[in-house]
Amino acid sequence: MHQLEPIAALATAPGIGAIAVVRVSGDGAIDLTARLFRGKDLTQQPSHTAHFGTFRTAAGLLIDEVLVTVFRSPSSFTKEDVVEISCHGSEYIIRQILTELTQAGARLAKPGEFTQRAFLNGQFDLVQAEAVADVIAADSAASHRAALSQLRGGFSKQLKDLRQQLIDFVALVELELDFGEEDVEFAKRDQLRQLMQAIRAVVQPLIESFSAGNVIKNGVPTVIVGKPNAGKSTLLNALLNEEKAIVSDIPGTTRDVIEDELFIDGIRFRLIDTAGLRDTTDTIEAIGVERTRQQIEKAALVVYLFDGSTTTPDELQDMVAELNRSGKPYVLVGNKADATSDANRQALSDNQPVLWISAKDAQIDALKVALSAQARGNTAMQTGSAVVTNARHLQHLLATDEAIARALSALDAGTSADWLAMDLRVALRELGELTGEVTTDDLLDSIFSRFCIGK
Repeated sequence: MHQLEPIAALATAPGIGAIAVVRVSGDGAIDLTARLFRGKDLTQQPSHTAHFGTFRTAAGLLIDEVLVTVFRSPSSFTKEDVVEISCHGSEYIIRQILTELTQAGARLAKPGEFTQRAFLNGQFDLVQAEAVADVIAADSAASHRAALSQLRGGFSKQLKDLRQQLIDFVALVELELDFGEEDVEFAKRDQLRQLMQAIRAVVQPLIESFSAGNVIKNGVPTVIVGKPNAGKSTLLNALLNEEKAIVSDIPGTTRDVIEDELFIDGIRFRLIDTAGLRDTTDTIEAIGVERTRQQIEKAALVVYLFDGSTTTPDELQDMVAELNRSGKPYVLVGNKADATSDANRQALSDNQPVLWISAKDAQIDALKVALSAQARGNTAMQTGSAVVTNARHLQHLLATDEAIARALSALDAGTSADWLAMDLRVALRELGELTGEVTTDDLLDSIFSRFCIGK
């Protein structure tokens, strides 16, 4: 295991708190910390042990009482010697400890450098390394599950196994090129076709999962639409349990898009309140209506809210037809249920399911259940199967699929081995860059620079 120069950084969130943890990793991490620690001799302590004592300057002046945990290589996060110093969360104390560590021979870590070292030392592949940042950033149960799945290997192990098989076949195809004049076939074409089809059978569902994965990671964009005075702003306020939007009896009050977030059953919904849909001569309101239609195009889910006491069945049917043309999943919500006659409620519900609520009285539990059911109707969310949430992963998966498709076409057309080998090499490179088996310094710097300093 390679041990690089020691690096140090604050591993907990910056700011004043009860405790803070300063992490040191690399060759000599234990020795240099031991020179500043008063307590047991850290250089003689076994891995995964914690020791109470004091942290002092090189001149022996007391900085703080601390708890130091020792992790010896290779049994640590980075697979290097690691020391974690738990101190009081004073910004002054943290600064003093880092100053003494750097003067003793460590340098301040760059963003994501601890995780980058873990990757370079073979702790996990690049997909798993990126998942570390996603686990930290997860703010819903769904995004947490997706990040943990990738951290534990997710789809990357399966892709690495298939890539290794493809490497073996490419080697045989390359060997055929060395014997080009002898018309030999080392790579059995039927077996090669089966392997490429197996790769596509894994890659294509992952590509298709990206839209769901993006929703899981960033939330379900849910737009609330309807005519003016349907109660959209009242509904938004009821869902958020706060006065987020202005409520007025004057039609057209909401002229711009209002956004906020709501968590239902561990799923994050990005709620978007919009201007009322109607023909208008008011220039400003017309801009708001156009923005509403744009939000419908971008939404993953549409909540169409209508006033049950004033809406006619024909008006509702016209809106349903427009929603169907948009191709977006939607929920029809009849508001002001208490003011809607039984006859009108029956007429409006005859041809499609309508969810009845009273936004003014915050009687919206049924709507929350419906929103959760719509989100969980997605197979990836429902089964917990592997999903792609990272745009970089999608890019490499698409390029892999395209290269394999070209190779299959070349195989069917009986194209020469050199053209076949060219597409197979592209697939190998793309799969390798996805999992980190093929990397460049620029790629790693770009990925890990997005991490927090101490991770």
